[in-house]
Amino acid sequence: MTLPAWRDWLFSGKAFLASMLALYIALAFDLPRPYWAMAAVYVVANPLAGATSSKGLYRALGTLLGAAAAVFFVPLFVNAPELLSLVVALWTGCLLYISMLDRTPRSYVFMLAGYSLPLIALPEVGAPDQIFDVALARSEEIIIGITCASVVGAVVFPTSVGTALSARISGWLDDAASWAGEILRGEGALPATPLRRQKLAADISGLDMVISQLSYDAATRDVVRHARELRGRLLILLPLLSSLADRLHALKTQEGALPADLAALLARVADWLGRRNAANPDEADLLLAAMKALRPATPGDWDALMRASALDRLGEVVSVWSDCLTLRADIQRGQHAGPWRPRFRHRQVVGAARHYDFGLMLFSAGSCVLATLAVCAFWIATGWSGGAGAVMMTAVACSFFAAMDRPAPFIRFMANWSGVSLIVSAIYLFAILPFVHDFEMLVLVFAAPFLVLGLIIARPQYTMLGMLMAVNTASFVALQNRYDIDFGSFVNQGLAAMAGIIFAFVWSVATRPFGAEIAARRLVRAGWADLADTVGGLRRDDSQKLAGRMLDRLGQLVPRLAAMEDRELSGVDGFAEVRSGFNIIELQKTRRRLPPEGRAAIDAVLAGISALYRARVARRSLVSPPGELCDALDTALRRIAHDGSGEARRALDALIGLRRVLFPGVPGPAGDFVPAERRPALMAAE
Repeated sequence: MTLPAWRDWLFSGKAFLASMLALYIALAFDLPRPYWAMAAVYVVANPLAGATSSKGLYRALGTLLGAAAAVFFVPLFVNAPELLSLVVALWTGCLLYISMLDRTPRSYVFMLAGYSLPLIALPEVGAPDQIFDVALARSEEIIIGITCASVVGAVVFPTSVGTALSARISGWLDDAASWAGEILRGEGALPATPLRRQKLAADISGLDMVISQLSYDAATRDVVRHARELRGRLLILLPLLSSLADRLHALKTQEGALPADLAALLARVADWLGRRNAANPDEADLLLAAMKALRPATPGDWDALMRASALDRLGEVVSVWSDCLTLRADIQRGQHAGPWRPRFRHRQVVGAARHYDFGLMLFSAGSCVLATLAVCAFWIATGWSGGAGAVMMTAVACSFFAAMDRPAPFIRFMANWSGVSLIVSAIYLFAILPFVHDFEMLVLVFAAPFLVLGLIIARPQYTMLGMLMAVNTASFVALQNRYDIDFGSFVNQGLAAMAGIIFAFVWSVATRPFGAEIAARRLVRAGWADLADTVGGLRRDDSQKLAGRMLDRLGQLVPRLAAMEDRELSGVDGFAEVRSGFNIIELQKTRRRLPPEGRAAIDAVLAGISALYRARVARRSLVSPPGELCDALDTALRRIAHDGSGEARRALDALIGLRRVLFPGVPGPAGDFVPAERRPALMAAE
């Protein structure tokens, strides 16, 4: 582990300052649980000012919603503990399910509202007349902590979200440029996309999180639109690079080596991409002009079609890359540079459509409901005075890690470090705090451990550990205005909390023993079903939404594939399926404007593709495409090639794309597609 940087120390100091300020204010107002204000600071603290503000707002909204639910439900069901337990469990599970539907930082509102009800309501079931005062105090303490964290984060040497976004964009573009360089120089020109390159789709989720926080940062509000435009172009770049790699591989396989003029152009583009930050976006115009000069006017055979298709993809890659460079420069400046005119206008960029596995999400939420109910039943049956604490921690642990394929290891991690926090808290309560008589001394005794925890939170890979330790230690110490601690009460509450987390762990092991394989298989089948519906015309949405869903699925699938060994799933190329979706939609758009002969040929292709993907869905396996489909594609290619219209050219390009995706190892059809005597007429028509 490297030593903490000065930014880590700055963040840790700011978090500690905000937590002590929140604790001081809560103590000054004599609030019943001032430690909640201190803990709230470490829950929302983030090195980025905008991220702190956004999470603080979401935590405030979630707390208020959970507090309102406690005020409403407790008086209604306080005399029916079984019904109250059912209401608490269903509320927690339903809000958890809603949070999983919103895969942005805003989802925290719903998850927090879900487990805030048991946190506020259950300790007060013995005194329901006080529930309003308790809910109000809880909200005040949380809001004090949030306000202190947000103010300190925004005033004391603030770090803009734009800085983090620029760094992430640069890192992503560097990875994409590296892949593009491999493709253009030959070693990466492969028909299938390597898994490590498919990971670029998963990395977009990190960008999404940062982009969603731009509007909460005064320094970056003006570039939100540019950031969203950039995200769409980053996503469209991935299938374009995959398609370009496939075309270049086909050309090298057919001809043994790339033509000298094309190889020279590819080297020019590779050099331009390799300059990264120093690349001039305007150089794209010169490169596009060179591509136009190399493109055959009327491709007559398969080799010429491959060359034309490769140049089309290369032109799109150059246009998208130029747009990305321009948008990144505007984002780094933090302001618009005037009206922006994109170079890439041939296709729609990828939309923000998402894929949701509603079945697995419902199962996860239902598991949380049943776990909460089980602990409530044990509490009611035994009359355990600390049972409320066990229910609360079960609900929290099950909610926190519900979206994981295997939550048990994470809950075990939470249990281990919660136990450490309990020991640290006991040392403070019984060995240190009895000798503390003023707030200044309290700050001094807290400084060392909480500054270290702040340094841990600043490291992304250890954020969860640091936050758990800081929040749990502050909560277990349970600071109040007067030192009044009972050892028996402390042990009972600590055991209840640990019992709740341990039960959540055992429950997860028993009910969710499967790992990533089930989720991965469901993602792959969902992609096949999506393509089958698209081919069959059941989905009328455009390529933006289809590509968005497929790339989102790919982003969810790649981390799972990296963590498992499955020979069949390892053969799935997510980018190839995205390319299939683009080409299918293009055929559906163009077929209506073609002559009857060409339209009939395309209909035969679409029928064969629909049957293929429906067979894959039905058999739940990677069924190979039949030879009849290859024949139908070749027939359609020959028929469409005779038509020189713009619609025919787009249909021809889509057919080539499908032919390469489905039959990458099968040589292209031989002979001339367009008789020599017809080529001058077609060139004149163009």
